[in-house]
Amino acid sequence: MEVIIKIAAFAPLVTFVTIMAGYKWMSKTLTAWVACSSVFVSFVCSATVFYDQVVNPQQVVVMVYHWISSGTFQSEFSFLIDRLSATYMLFITGVAFLIHLFSVGYMWEDDGFRRFFSYLNMFTFLMLVLIMADSLLITFIGWEGVGFASFMLISFWHQDMKNNDAAKKAFVMNRIGDFGYLMAMCLLFYHLGSLSYSQLFYGEKLTALQALPVGVLSLIAGCLFLGSVGKSAQIPLFTWLPDAMAAPTPVSALIHAATMVTAGVYLVARTSALFEMTPDISMLVTIIGTSTAILGAAIGLLQTDIKKVLAYSTVSQLGLMFMALGLGAYTAAIFHVVTHAFFKALLFLGSGSVIHAMSGEQDIRRMGGLRKHLPITYKTFLIGTLAISGIPPLAGFFSKDQILASAMETAPVFFVLGLGVSLMTAFYMFRLLFLTFFGEFRGTEEQKHHLHESPATMTIPLIILAIMSIVGGWIGIPHGVAHAVGIHKSFDTFMEPVLGKFEMHASLGMELLIMGITTLLILGSIYYAYVLFVKNRVRPVKDTEELTGLSSAIAGKFYIDEIYRKYIVQANDKFAGLLENTIERLVDGTVNAAGTVVSSVSGQLRKVQTGQLEHYVVGFVLAVIVMIALLI
Repeated sequence: MEVIIKIAAFAPLVTFVTIMAGYKWMSKTLTAWVACSSVFVSFVCSATVFYDQVVNPQQVVVMVYHWISSGTFQSEFSFLIDRLSATYMLFITGVAFLIHLFSVGYMWEDDGFRRFFSYLNMFTFLMLVLIMADSLLITFIGWEGVGFASFMLISFWHQDMKNNDAAKKAFVMNRIGDFGYLMAMCLLFYHLGSLSYSQLFYGEKLTALQALPVGVLSLIAGCLFLGSVGKSAQIPLFTWLPDAMAAPTPVSALIHAATMVTAGVYLVARTSALFEMTPDISMLVTIIGTSTAILGAAIGLLQTDIKKVLAYSTVSQLGLMFMALGLGAYTAAIFHVVTHAFFKALLFLGSGSVIHAMSGEQDIRRMGGLRKHLPITYKTFLIGTLAISGIPPLAGFFSKDQILASAMETAPVFFVLGLGVSLMTAFYMFRLLFLTFFGEFRGTEEQKHHLHESPATMTIPLIILAIMSIVGGWIGIPHGVAHAVGIHKSFDTFMEPVLGKFEMHASLGMELLIMGITTLLILGSIYYAYVLFVKNRVRPVKDTEELTGLSSAIAGKFYIDEIYRKYIVQANDKFAGLLENTIERLVDGTVNAAGTVVSSVSGQLRKVQTGQLEHYVVGFVLAVIVMIALLI
């Protein structure tokens, strides 16, 4: 099994090196085969590891090599395999393989085809390192690595400066969160002398961790959460994610929907023992997550870029996951991570199929009537929309229901807020569906002439993800329903050895009541969107300046970017200018003055060196006379 685990992790790395080494001579066909096959091999190995965890739920630590040995500090490059990491391995490699396959058709005409696949494989390897690592230090390698890979992929079309600016924004905002991660590592090592998950949270160091003062524990948990806020795009560090849509659509599907942005959720779940000791920080996690979910959903209501709608939807869904984490429903959060990977990857790839058919157009105001021209894309996109809206029996229904049920038992106010987020999600997602696929085509004649269904390499991944969006939620059907039909094993019991027992005390009748009420309200929200955008054919305004009041604020994304630019970026620029005009000039003047003095003195001393032998003899004689005189 150790060999299989290593192959699962390193197969994408081998492909990355191979493509980069053969960049000039490898054909596109060979590049596609090599890139896709390596990720498929990794998926098969991950499936084997996952099956082994199903039948044998034991933690396995696989040492790759001895990495650091300095004084008393020892760090091994090793992997921790349990049911949490095995679950992440399975859906990351599975979704990555489908996105690789989709990318073959989507990026075929692009001049950077080989470079794109090399970056994609590099990212897959680093993401696997992140979730398979046995220590915070090794996780940090993957953590920073996926940030770097994301930077390279966001700026992939670097000829456009907007893409470069978006990549820099993502990189800088993630560094703020990474500072918290580094501080948490320093504090843990200072107090406990270890960074290993298997020791800190499951082994001999757990007792020492529990013995630390509450203030220290809260500081460590808060720093870890700050790292998660940056990586998973939570308030206030969420604005980089919508701008990251500058990347090619397959990148948005893989990195900014299914995998990298859920790394923060993974980190909190992996260190859940620490957050259970710090209820104040857990409540902060809940508040930040709920606020982010509401804000992301609200902004998504009036977006007109097909990818920006999905981006703010991702921000909102991540907020729901953090709400669940803060409430202690770790299994519910991870369950939603899994189902979200299926339907959000499907929606992003579906948007890529639409953009491909529309010759690069992303504005839904210039679309319409596409279901006649893109039947497979439409049907699969509809399934993804139903899934994310929480319509039974699709995947999103079960995972959202588990989060809302947990909130209802723990803090009903968060149930109400979560339900509000679900209603907004259903509305803006069906608004997107209706404006894109229904009504009359609103694009140009040239675009209309170009409309066609995507090739099989793009539609087959859509179909597979659509199937997973339908059946993927059945692994976690509600407790009461499960027991009523005689099912005693589900995703909750599967994750119990790692995340603890997930208990629901609601009766079957209460569960069915919550499910029924939420479903009816969501159907009402969908019907309202249907009346507006299909029956009444309401269209988004062409100029957001025509909007007023709250609508103007929502369309302007609550001016958060403008606030950051004015009060942080511009203030930072002014402070930097002040330093340049004062401290920098003082330092520069001091250095220049020192150089001037040395130059002047050396210029005078240089005159002593004439190159004439008789001058040196006279100097030598005079020096001897002076020395004798001093001795006498």
